[in-house]
Formats: sequence, structure tokens, C-alpha cells
Amino acid sequence: MISIPPFLRHLAVRLLEPALRNVLYIQRRLTAFAILAIVAFPLYWCVWKFIFPQRYESLTLRLIGTALFVPMLFSRHWPGWLKSRLPYYWYFSLLYSLPFFFTYMLLKNQGADVWIGSALVAVFVMILLLDWVTLIGQFVLGSGLAVLAYMLTSDVPLAAFERWDYLAIALFAVAAGAVANYDSERIRIEQERAMLATAGSIAHELRTPLLSIRAGAAGLAHYLPALIEAHELAQRNDLPVSPIRATHVDSLKGVLARIDSEARHSNAIIDMLLVNARVTGAVEQTVQQCSMATCIDVAMQRYPFSEEERAVVFREGSGDFSFRGSELLMVHVLFNLIKNALRHITKAGKGEVSIRLAPSPSGHRLMVRDTGGGIPPDMLPHIFQRFYTSTGRDDSVLGAGIGLAFCRDVMTSFGGTIECTSVHGDFTEFVLSFPQT
Repeated sequence: MISIPPFLRHLAVRLLEPALRNVLYIQRRLTAFAILAIVAFPLYWCVWKFIFPQRYESLTLRLIGTALFVPMLFSRHWPGWLKSRLPYYWYFSLLYSLPFFFTYMLLKNQGADVWIGSALVAVFVMILLLDWVTLIGQFVLGSGLAVLAYMLTSDVPLAAFERWDYLAIALFAVAAGAVANYDSERIRIEQERAMLATAGSIAHELRTPLLSIRAGAAGLAHYLPALIEAHELAQRNDLPVSPIRATHVDSLKGVLARIDSEARHSNAIIDMLLVNARVTGAVEQTVQQCSMATCIDVAMQRYPFSEEERAVVFREGSGDFSFRGSELLMVHVLFNLIKNALRHITKAGKGEVSIRLAPSPSGHRLMVRDTGGGIPPDMLPHIFQRFYTSTGRDDSVLGAGIGLAFCRDVMTSFGGTIECTSVHGDFTEFVLSFPQT
């Protein structure tokens, strides 16, 4: 097996990160763009063939463009191993349908004004859809392949092409678009850094008093039982001490355990939010073989359940499977799913949470299901979108808008997928699919 040097792997991650992130933001428009491409390719064949006849047209090339976008209409139903390849399929389809197709048609039509305008429109669409690195790469690669295809399929030499003024305009448009998109990318990165720095500062300010609370509770735990016993002894012997009701005394006996439990719960939530904020959007990790059963056991042991919560969360069945990924990130994925499930149950005032494994030769699945209040149908399509929240309607469903986006990014980095089905008022189930190792 060929070993890729670490610096090249890191460079590839840095270059691909904006492209992969860009697909996440465009997924809401993916179906609409696919429909537009499917309709426009054959429609404009009719326009340029019969209404405004051009020097050259190719129904075959247009049908290829249409065929490339048809699968995107059903991308939600792709199998898990294939869905993780959607970003690459999207960029390949754009490479063909924008820079390659329009440059090739421009050359075959000998720089006709109609195709000069069409090719420039294609460049502007690329600027709107692509980050600056992918924009430059697609323009150079797509146009280069179009020139090569023209030279292989045309009897007219490239030297006869006279409309090089198009190239000057297109290069300026690409350069200006790259600069604009680069600035947008830098602003986004600085915003995320500022968010992370703010989250780190808040976490530090919260951890310090929580540590003091836990230390104080631990110290009181050594002396409070003796003080309670001395007070009860003084009352039995009619000594002049202030009376304390028996219910309050019983409450005092468990208060320190509750204080420690709440402090641990708060620390765990802080850890979870920080991991989500650091990793969401670009998961770079050391991949290794992991046991899913071990991840579940660790999550169940470390999650700060209250007594009531622990009673309604259970693992259904047994079994195990291996996956290539990170145990730490997988545990935090489970934390997020458990947290969301418990919110649904609390909001609905009913339900329980089950965690189940389904190993199979074709791929493995992990199911986390709760029978709480479910997710409203209008919110369900948006739950994995970063920073999408349900504030003002049902805060228990989506939280801060980064937890489920974090889960999706982690599963994508593992080569898997995460999907959700829900019936409002009945149940919610997350299905995490892993490729066969």
C-alpha cells in the first residue's frame, strides 16, 4: 500500500475542506439546481436547434448532462456508502455541465455571440456555487478538457478560433470571483475562531466555580453527617438547638450528592459543546479500528445521567461490530443523540431511549430511538443544518444547532451516514450506517 506523506495529506484536507463545507451549505438547493439542469439541457437543445439555430448542437452531450443530475433528485435515498460520495459526484457533475460543456460548445460554434454570453453566464454560476479554490480548479481543468476534446473531435484547428477576447473576460471574472469568495471564506473562518474563543472563555469561567462547588461539596461530605447526627442527638436530649424538620434533615443527607451530580453534568455538557464547536465542519482525526460496543459502554458510563434519566435509557440486545474512526468522536456523537432523546422525553413527559446494533455483511448500523414527542415534519428536513434552531417553537428539538451537524460531519469522516425518521408525538429514530471494514 502506498503511504501518503503527512504534509501532503494535511494539504489535501485543507484544500478539500472548503469544497466539502460548501456542499453542506448548498444541499437545500441541490434538488432545485438538479431540476433546473435536467430541464435546461434538453430545453435549450430545442431553442438552439429550431428557434435560434446555431452552427453546432449535440443532443448527446446535453443528455449526458441531464443524466448526471437525475440521481441527485434521489440523493436522500442513496445507500450510506454512496451518500458519503455525494460531494464528489456533485463537483464532477458541475465540472462537466459548466466549464467543460460551455467551453466545448463555444469552441465548436467558433465563438458565436450566443455562446460567448452563455459561457460567461456559466462562469458567473460557478462563482456563486463554488469556493475560490474549487472555482479556479474547475475552470482550469474543465476548460482544458474542453480544449482537448475539441482538438480530438474537430476538423477546424484551434488556431482558427478568433474570440480570445472571451478568455480575457472569463479570466477576469474568475479572478474577481476567487478574490470575493476567498474573502468570504476568511470571514467565515474568523467568525468560527471567534465563536470557539468565546466558547473557550465561557467554559473556563464556568469550570472554575464548578470546581469550587465540587471541592466544597466534597469537604462538607466529611463533616455534614457528623453535624446532622450531633443535631439529632441534641434534640433527643432536649438541648437548646434550633428545630429542623425531619423532611429537611432527610433532604440535607442527599444534597451534597445532588450538588456533585449537577456539577459533573454541567462539566460534561461544557465538554460536549466544546468538542462540537471545535470539530463541526471539518473533522480531522486519527483513524483506527474501534469497537462500537465499547463506545456505547463508555458513553453510558460517562454521560451524566440523573437517576430518572438513567432509568429510561437502555441498550437493546447485544452484539458488536468494528468500524474505522475515532472512539472519542463516536462517544460524543452518542452523547449528542442521548441528550436530544432525553430532551424529547422531558418535553413530552413520556418515553424511553433504546440503543441497538444491527451488524450485517453489507454494512453495520447503530440505531438510537426515543419514544418521546418526536420532531415536527416541517423541521425534520433541516435538523442536520449547522446553526439551524427551533427557537421560539420547540427548543427541545434542535438545541444550539451544532450538535446534529457535528454528528453528521463525524459520520461523513467515517465514510458513513446518519439519517433520522420521526413521527411527531410518537417517536424519533437516528440510524447511523457504517461501511463494512
